[in-house]
Amino acid sequence: MDPEQPPSRTGLFGARRRGAAAPEAPQRTPVRAEGDVPRGLRTATAYAWRMLVIAAAIGVAIWLIMQLKFIVIPLLVGILISALLFPVFTWMLRHRVPRWLAIVFSLVAAIAVVGGLLWLAVFQITRQWPEVEARTLASIEQLRTALMDGPFHVTAEQIDAWLNAVVKMIEEQNELLLSGALAVGNTLGHVLTGALLAFFILLCILADGAGIWRWTVRLFPRTARSAVDGAGRAGWVTVVNYARTQLLVATIDAIGIGLGAFLLGVPLAVPIGVLVFLGAFVPIVGAVVTGALAVFLALVYNGPLVALWMLLVVLGVQQLEGHVLQPLLMGSAVKVHPLAVVLVVAGGAMIAGIPGALFAVPLAAFSNVVWLFISSGGWREGAPPENVDLIWRTVPRESPRARRATRAKKSPSERTQQ
Repeated sequence: MDPEQPPSRTGLFGARRRGAAAPEAPQRTPVRAEGDVPRGLRTATAYAWRMLVIAAAIGVAIWLIMQLKFIVIPLLVGILISALLFPVFTWMLRHRVPRWLAIVFSLVAAIAVVGGLLWLAVFQITRQWPEVEARTLASIEQLRTALMDGPFHVTAEQIDAWLNAVVKMIEEQNELLLSGALAVGNTLGHVLTGALLAFFILLCILADGAGIWRWTVRLFPRTARSAVDGAGRAGWVTVVNYARTQLLVATIDAIGIGLGAFLLGVPLAVPIGVLVFLGAFVPIVGAVVTGALAVFLALVYNGPLVALWMLLVVLGVQQLEGHVLQPLLMGSAVKVHPLAVVLVVAGGAMIAGIPGALFAVPLAAFSNVVWLFISSGGWREGAPPENVDLIWRTVPRESPRARRATRAKKSPSERTQQ
């Protein structure tokens, strides 16, 4: 036996040959946890946590807005009013009217129109309200008697229970809508402060909108400024188109329904027209509420037949608005589906009451256009939105001399293509 060789070892399961290498220990394959999870579940959880982060961000944003409601609501009011005044204001600027004079004329004209409409409505209501109230009570009593003496044999207790249920439902809805208005200002001082702040914001936007927007764009990183600037300008064009179209549609609705009420002999025709005009700025909800009020007045004052004709007038005007005016005037400027309009108005009313319902559609249209503009990637090539004279122009206009110099540098073929 060679002393240099290790002795052979034998065991229970046999002997190892001399000089043979020892077998390697088997390596364990690591178990991957994600390999045991189905791919669909991994995809669902990836989407789920991202949606949770987005929902948390939206929730924090809404919470901040509610905490800063005394600043946010006047800011939105000032922006929306400036969008309403924008066509007239820019028309005067294009015709070389001094900016300060254009601001004064726009504000005075807006205050005169709104104040005149409200004064006319209040004047008509104070004159005809006693007669309308008496006729309303008489109509309710007649309906009560007809239900009790008719074939249905309804008792007085049942009628009182129905009336109490209707009154309770109206009070609950009023509390829901007015909660947003009270959130804006639960005292007269808050309302006045908000009105003054909105007026000051409106003046600043009309006087120096370009400077405000340039300062806002500089808050973002340099690489993101082009996208922010283009998206903001595209969103502003959408808000202006929305405000201009809503103003025209509201005027047509008010004239149509108010004239129909006047021809049918319905009382308070002028206040009905004014309410229709103001309610048109709250899409769908405003039209339904004001139309129902006109039909109700016709029912209690003129009877079922006139109420039926009033209902036909309201439905006809609303169909004209929905199928002719909106597609013809708005076109594809504000790409918000009617279902989305209903949902955002309902959600805005639940969150912030009347202000939420008022600003829901403009905010949805603005967010939609901003998202589409950024996701399209056109801003990477410097492609601007539509060539519209914007209130916050960040690119200075080219002077006629500079345009002639630029044109002279181009080749004859390029000038021909232009």
